[in-house]
Amino acid sequence: MLEFLLALLTTATVAALLWPLLRMRLPARDRLSGELAIYRDQLAELERERDAGRLKPAEAAAARTEIERRMLAAGDAAATTVKARTATDAVQKWLPPALSLFVPLLALGLYLQTGRPGLPAAPFADRGTEHAPAPQQLDVAGLLKEARARLAQDPNDADALAALGEGLTLEAGGTVTQPALDALRRALQARPDDARILYYLGLHEAQSGDSKAAIARWRDLEAKSPPDAPYLGLLRAEIARVAKAAGIELPQTQTPQSTMPTPSREQQEAMAQLPPEQRQQAIRTMVEGLAARLADAPQDRAGWLRLANAWKVLGENANAADAYGRADTLAPVDARILADWAEAHVRQLAPGAVPSPQAVAVLERLEKAEPRNALALFYLGVAAEAAGNKPAALQRWKTLLALLPADAPIRGMLEERIKAAGG
Repeated sequence: MLEFLLALLTTATVAALLWPLLRMRLPARDRLSGELAIYRDQLAELERERDAGRLKPAEAAAARTEIERRMLAAGDAAATTVKARTATDAVQKWLPPALSLFVPLLALGLYLQTGRPGLPAAPFADRGTEHAPAPQQLDVAGLLKEARARLAQDPNDADALAALGEGLTLEAGGTVTQPALDALRRALQARPDDARILYYLGLHEAQSGDSKAAIARWRDLEAKSPPDAPYLGLLRAEIARVAKAAGIELPQTQTPQSTMPTPSREQQEAMAQLPPEQRQQAIRTMVEGLAARLADAPQDRAGWLRLANAWKVLGENANAADAYGRADTLAPVDARILADWAEAHVRQLAPGAVPSPQAVAVLERLEKAEPRNALALFYLGVAAEAAGNKPAALQRWKTLLALLPADAPIRGMLEERIKAAGG
């Protein structure tokens, strides 16, 4: 509303200043009067010449007729000129004031049509993140309000108790407080297999110093969870973090043995004696044979992992990525295999190319499992920059730059990309 009033005041001020100009009369410029004065002087001179006898009467009459003809022609020309000059003078008189009024009125109209008069001004310091997408944040206050409202109606609502425990934990900055613990324990009685409840109870045990109990609870939850559970990446990262902080060595996950035959010791020694080209061809023949056998046994996850590693050794990264994907569909691969899978994807990229959507999906999983993984940080930054999300790209690249040693070969290249992206 203030902007609208300012625009009206500006227009009114311009109109007040232009009013004297509108009332001003332009000075008349009468060219005909000057020409007629000249012709009258010529007629008087002609009479004097005739009276003095320097001109014959016939010559004087002819000269007088010519002068009178010119006077008539000047009068006709003047009539046409007056009409044109009247129109010109009107334009010269009205055009500047009209433009002076039209420009602010046009600006006002455009502002009212396309502007946003009600939008509050943004501080300059905040404008750097104006186009950056805001991260999705959990409405903790809303979560607590809804949970308490539901508990007011049913104090034994297990879902509301779990939500209350989660909300109180988030409200405390990730610390499982005693009220949160009480709500979670009550919810556990009704839902002993609820993943959210088990996670936060394990988090409380870890915060209380009982890391073994937390890891045991979480590993049991991991074993019972479906392979595509969305929280598995976070859960495994927490298990690894707590185990590392407590100095607990985690047991190695047993990898199912493949039913596919492997080369015997004698075959391996014989292969090692072959010339490089023949040895490479023999390896390729064995790998292709393994791929053919897996076509008849597609549920052999360990076989797919063996095939993926073999293709990777041969430099067949597209085939390796496909084999990793086949193994992952049978059971989600761990962080170590995710790193190999992501590497197989990025090795297919031409210099300066952007990772494919399939590669980005693997890299995002790797980043969740290992937030400081250099491969994921760099290439997800490339993908974010290509998608127009420079803040996300800069965040990943700056994190990676802080992790790199001072003599890392890629520091210079990474610093240039950060500078080019506006960082």
